[in-house]
Amino acid sequence: MGRKLEVWLYNVHVGSLRQTDGRLAFSYSQEWLDSADAYPLSQSLPLQGKTFNDRESRPFFAGLLPEGDKRKKIARALQASEENDFALLDGIGGECAGAVSLLEPGQLPPPADRSHQVRWLNDSELCALLEELPRRPMLAGEEGLRLSLAGAQDKLPVFVQKDKVGLPLSNTPSSHILKPEVGLLQGTVFNEGFCMHLAAGLKIDAAKAAIKQVDGKMYLLVQRYDRRLSGDGRLQRLHQEDFCQALAIAPEYKYQNEGGPDLAGCFKLLRAATRPSAPHVLRFFDYVVFNTLIGNQDAHAKNFSLLYPRGGPVLAPTYDVLSTAVYPELTNKMAMQIGGKYRFRDIYLRHWNRFAESTGLSLAQAKKRVLEIAKKLPVHAHELREDFQVRGLDHPVLGEIIQIIQDRCEQTIRRITGRPG
Repeated sequence: MGRKLEVWLYNVHVGSLRQTDGRLAFSYSQEWLDSADAYPLSQSLPLQGKTFNDRESRPFFAGLLPEGDKRKKIARALQASEENDFALLDGIGGECAGAVSLLEPGQLPPPADRSHQVRWLNDSELCALLEELPRRPMLAGEEGLRLSLAGAQDKLPVFVQKDKVGLPLSNTPSSHILKPEVGLLQGTVFNEGFCMHLAAGLKIDAAKAAIKQVDGKMYLLVQRYDRRLSGDGRLQRLHQEDFCQALAIAPEYKYQNEGGPDLAGCFKLLRAATRPSAPHVLRFFDYVVFNTLIGNQDAHAKNFSLLYPRGGPVLAPTYDVLSTAVYPELTNKMAMQIGGKYRFRDIYLRHWNRFAESTGLSLAQAKKRVLEIAKKLPVHAHELREDFQVRGLDHPVLGEIIQIIQDRCEQTIRRITGRPG
């Protein structure tokens, strides 16, 4: 006998997710299909009366869940199989990325006018949470919490009000994402905080991030771009999906060398989904160049998203941006090729030209923008580190990031122009 979860978008019932003999199936409700306000849950799930099968449904719904080791630990906490997407969504699918909530039949989302329910944390409780997250991702299994975010890194949706951090209860929308330090990698909080501020300093649209500490433990608070304030000051969800979900690629295939999206496919998606597409294409081009020059080699398709405001799909701000190249134990292969090359050391002018051709931009336009970013980036990086030092946020990893940026920018300028950087 099959099982069912009801799929809600904002506070509107849009369809049902079923599991039969271990396979997923999604169908839109007739009421949603008949609504004048109806729009697809995903670019990969167009509005239709026909039921989507497991192959069609799974990329979007599995894409709401954590990955890798985090997924395994969540499955253990829920006493479920790690392969069972439905059971994991049943356990933690109440507060997901975007505006999607999955509820059991008969359950209703809280009324829009109900006060947010938050379990506020004192310093000792927050410190304990930071220690607990690596062992129990998403605090899976804890009563009153059904929180999910995609990705392999430790993170948790939280509600922040001034200097207070709390856990959102009973499908209350979270306002921020809390990220502790990553295991054996040194200074990841400083790394990501620095790179996110660096992007913003170059006028690259990036999620807002703040480096925090409690009892000597560092963590990053990232403001959710998929949340907005209503006219009465209440926090509301804003729908989004990452590029893998939009392209019907299951999360385990997010890397290009495993069959995941390439940059040409990402640009094609933007041109098809957004109107007008030119501003979004140019913004995404900047994201790619910036990630390449800072050494973010984990910029795969799940780290880029579409956001769905009332006016239609737009490119979301960049997020999960840090220099992985500073950690020698991590791969030196980029998640997506630039002009047919996975390694930065192999990228020359002809590869930048191939990349430009795959984006639909003119070679002159692309070359000009790459050089602009390569010339500005080292200057901004040095200035930002000085600012971090003044604010007591310095860390040795920042010097290593700046050296990588300096080397990559000089090499890029030299290889594109034939002159020293």
